[in-house]
Amino acid sequence: MEIKNIIFIIIFFFSFGFLYKSLKRKYSFIKTGQKENRFDKPGERIKNVLKIAFGQSKLLRDPIAGTIHFLIFWGFILFLFAVLEAIIQGFYSPFTIEFLGPFYSAITLTQDIFGILVLIAIDFALIRRYILNVERLPKGKHEKFDATLILTLIAVVVLSMFLQNSASIAANNFNLHDYEVRPISAWLSSILFSGGANTAAVYEIAWWIHILTIFVFMNYLPYSKHFHVYTSIPNVYFSKIGTKKYALKPINLEDEEAEQFGAADIQDLSWKQLLDGYACTECGRCTDACPAAATGKSLSPREIIVNIRKRTEQQAPYIISGEVKEGISDKTLIHDYIKDEELWACTTCNACVYECPVTIEHIDSIVDMRRDLVLMESSFPPELNNVFKNIETNYSPWAFNPQDRADWADGLEIKTMAEDSKTEYLFWVGCSGSFDTRYQKVSQAFAKIMQKAGVDFRILGKEEKCNGDTARRLGNEYLAQMLMQENIETMNNYGVKKIVTACPHCYNSIKNEYPQFGGNFEVMHHSEMIEQLLKENRIKLNDEGESKKITFHDSCYLGRYNDIYEQPRNSINKIGNIELVEMDRSRDKGFCCGAGGGRMFLEETEGTRINENRTQEALNTGAATIASACPFCMTMLNDGLKTFNKSEEVEIKDIAEIVLEHSN
Repeated sequence: MEIKNIIFIIIFFFSFGFLYKSLKRKYSFIKTGQKENRFDKPGERIKNVLKIAFGQSKLLRDPIAGTIHFLIFWGFILFLFAVLEAIIQGFYSPFTIEFLGPFYSAITLTQDIFGILVLIAIDFALIRRYILNVERLPKGKHEKFDATLILTLIAVVVLSMFLQNSASIAANNFNLHDYEVRPISAWLSSILFSGGANTAAVYEIAWWIHILTIFVFMNYLPYSKHFHVYTSIPNVYFSKIGTKKYALKPINLEDEEAEQFGAADIQDLSWKQLLDGYACTECGRCTDACPAAATGKSLSPREIIVNIRKRTEQQAPYIISGEVKEGISDKTLIHDYIKDEELWACTTCNACVYECPVTIEHIDSIVDMRRDLVLMESSFPPELNNVFKNIETNYSPWAFNPQDRADWADGLEIKTMAEDSKTEYLFWVGCSGSFDTRYQKVSQAFAKIMQKAGVDFRILGKEEKCNGDTARRLGNEYLAQMLMQENIETMNNYGVKKIVTACPHCYNSIKNEYPQFGGNFEVMHHSEMIEQLLKENRIKLNDEGESKKITFHDSCYLGRYNDIYEQPRNSINKIGNIELVEMDRSRDKGFCCGAGGGRMFLEETEGTRINENRTQEALNTGAATIASACPFCMTMLNDGLKTFNKSEEVEIKDIAEIVLEHSN
């Protein structure tokens, strides 16, 4: 054994021993969170990892930054073979993976190509940070230093690899070894070593630089925001999966021993929520997509997650040891790290979660903290006092008499379930469809469409109660669960199997969250049913009326939460005299109306109004009609039109109203 091997072995065991200690420490911090089962359905989870982590599907939604990261990520994956070879050479110098034959050819060729691509990607990354000064990237000195150091270390790893390979080729009389395909390294070799340099010495120096840089890099990561190199793939694996991946997790309110509901501090969050903090890349995509942040609110989804990590780093050691540290243990995540107004600014539009390249679940943590404020501290904006009181006493967010819930249907000859429960569909009308003067017209329009098409349906009438979405997302889990369970009991007593609703919030709640409490129904949104009825020719359209342009506004709870984008557009496109024009931000990049997450009932006291931002974008299309498929969106966009004094020139219509107007 050479002295080189002895030195390497000492460094090797020291490096991996130190790394093990660092990772074990971080793991112990994450374990301070609450238990949560994220180990089910391993097949689906692996598929998620292949698509999001290895396929970089979310990163590539930003074509420039995504491509840069894709090249760096896959460059590193491919360099693992070179790293492994170098490590084994540290134990046994003559080792080579040349024995892999043709596979070795593929490895060497891709390493050469990706080596250049990674260096180009690093240059672009530095240009974006220091010259283009991309807004969403962190601007602090520490963050800039950290990013620059990581990029520099990656560059050194790649350059030393090229130097090592070039020296090896020169030492072999400028001939490649069997199965070795390194066109770039061979070209560099002819340039760098044409003067007859000591190739053996250069090779050894390059080898040591390469391996030591890797050891420094891997041990620095746990103390850097780039710790996500270790945590991002596990975080993607443990993310929510399936059709209900955006459903909020319930609280066991019947646990008599529970002393805490919601999350006041890190020990109240789950281990997955703490892992989210360590998986955050601080790329800013979440904040860049956030409607609250875009309109000058104090909320930054990135800072919420970063502050969870900061608090974990400071408090977890004392949770583990049982010690109390003055100035740390007397603080809490809420109030001291995350301000109340940040939490209340969230519209739960899901844009942050949708854009996050490592599937961080921002909304779950925000709602858990809202739950603490409401259930434990009774601390919430004063406007919510009446909202909670109305929901509890009138079963809707407004002070309407629940006995009047079916008044919108007067004269339409629609039966209630109490009158005749033998039906195919229950039409879940919702609070807006029952009481809001404007949206009552949508309920009537959709009911007429179903009657024209011969759909067998009933309504619950005065037996229907608020679906619970507003209360739940405002943190009042107790009130939400009460409503959900009462509605489920009512529908199960009638043997309801299929439900159709015109409200995306009702749709999402009943479809994705009611199953948590025993409510398992087949749920359709009215835009889905309308498209189906048109396909089946149960509704006939005409081209009467003036030709006009229509733009469609995507509801967050219909689109990002439930992937319903094309159904309403397909129905509009079937009308011959209508031209559908898209807003700049549409489909899964659509911009929130500002009403979700209970924000419908809260005043915007910071920055500009979200609904005005969205309304202006709709007006910029030149469309005469703004189409929607959500009562909240309709209200917010109508208010926006009033602000811009455009109510006489532009109208807001639901997809049901548009189809009914053009039906025979």
